[in-house]
Amino acid sequence: MRHGVEVVPDKRALMEAGAAAFAAAARAAIAAHGRFVTALSGGSTPRALFELLATERFAASIDWSRIHVCWGDERAVPPDADASNYRMAREALLDHVPIPPSQVHRIRGEEPPMIAAAAYERTLRTLFATPVGPPRPVPGARFDLVLLGMGDNGHTASLFPGLQAVRETERWVVAESVAEVRMWRITLTPVVLNGAAEVLFLVSGGDKASMLHRVLDGPVRPDTYPAQIVAPHHGRLRWLVDTDAAAELEER
Repeated sequence: MRHGVEVVPDKRALMEAGAAAFAAAARAAIAAHGRFVTALSGGSTPRALFELLATERFAASIDWSRIHVCWGDERAVPPDADASNYRMAREALLDHVPIPPSQVHRIRGEEPPMIAAAAYERTLRTLFATPVGPPRPVPGARFDLVLLGMGDNGHTASLFPGLQAVRETERWVVAESVAEVRMWRITLTPVVLNGAAEVLFLVSGGDKASMLHRVLDGPVRPDTYPAQIVAPHHGRLRWLVDTDAAAELEER
């Protein structure tokens, strides 16, 4: 299989591999520069991953006091709404591990989307000590690990086909009304995603197989397949996929 793509037997194995990758990245970053800054994904796939990370087997191996948690995107809803990515992560993981509340940096989906996006960019720029310009490829000035999923339409975070966020070249965070889901979304942009030290996609299920084939094997058209825009400039890109999602991938 192509470089950077790892195929595991099923969703359970995918969650195990994802949790192991998260824990290893956290330990390495903390050993190297004293903290681990991660961006969590929303959607259906990562809930099981977060629940696994909250178990004693994984949680005990991670120094949560040195972890900063951010999000790749958020829906324009209050933090207690069913649709909130923050709420899902809080219930599945954050309520069960000793992360200092000041190190949980949520996107304020209850605020007007443009204001929430600008505020979150300021939060990240403060966290990474980078007042202007793109993230710098040095320890402590970029995400150590970004977790992403991929929708069956090829979107990732809230970078949707045919919209503007995937084309952003300066701002780190933008808000956009997504007609496809009839909702405003606040999302990290390729500027900050591609500044990360490591990006890990988790993709599960046969309903993703056709799109995964197009994203990984087809021509590069990020306006059509936004997941293709993610390619860290000075970092590692990994795709962890289960057998069902990998069913249509070309052999290498």
